[in-house]
Amino acid sequence: MKIRLISVLVSAALLATVPALAFAGGQTAAPATSTAATPSKLVLDNSTRVLTTLEARRAEFTTDRAALQKFISAEFEQMFDSKYAAQLVLGRHGRGAADADVNRFAKALTSNLMGRYGSSLLDFNTRLKVRIKSETPLRGGAMVKVSSEFLRQGGDPIPVDYLMRKVGNDWKVFDVMVEGVSFVQTFRNQFDEPLARKSINEISTDLEAGRLQPTAK
Repeated sequence: MKIRLISVLVSAALLATVPALAFAGGQTAAPATSTAATPSKLVLDNSTRVLTTLEARRAEFTTDRAALQKFISAEFEQMFDSKYAAQLVLGRHGRGAADADVNRFAKALTSNLMGRYGSSLLDFNTRLKVRIKSETPLRGGAMVKVSSEFLRQGGDPIPVDYLMRKVGNDWKVFDVMVEGVSFVQTFRNQFDEPLARKSINEISTDLEAGRLQPTAK
């Protein structure tokens, strides 16, 4: 269960791994306004909108995977700070790297993951609930950790934490932890050895070609 949750979560950030009460009638919720919401409210509002949309458009997405990928990409770009997450994944290998190289790596990594795991969102149970446990300021308030729990019938709650930072006027997620497992740290460990042998651009090429398959384990 945990490995599948992490895989879906990493591939689409907040798309389905922030469960919330599904709206009755299958109507799509309005997009959250990030400048007027706390990080905790953003997590809940975004997840409600996404899960409601997945439920309402399940038949369409099942037959039109291009539409599913377009939806995933749009939501991912709205809520996830992919460049900053990529810098953290690169770690020491990214020091002094050109912005263009980091941006390419970020795009290649997310595209690789979403392409392999995106369809699994259609099998995800959209009628789970979430409980926000706490919102903890970090680094003088420049960052925040939102701690939550999956609430599911017949099973123990699953802790899911979100690390967010202020980007302009918006709060964006840059790391997610399921049962204490950080996807940033997971991928940093996986890429350390390849990046010791190849340049960032070479690794990006391998990701784009599918020769490198990072896993959220």
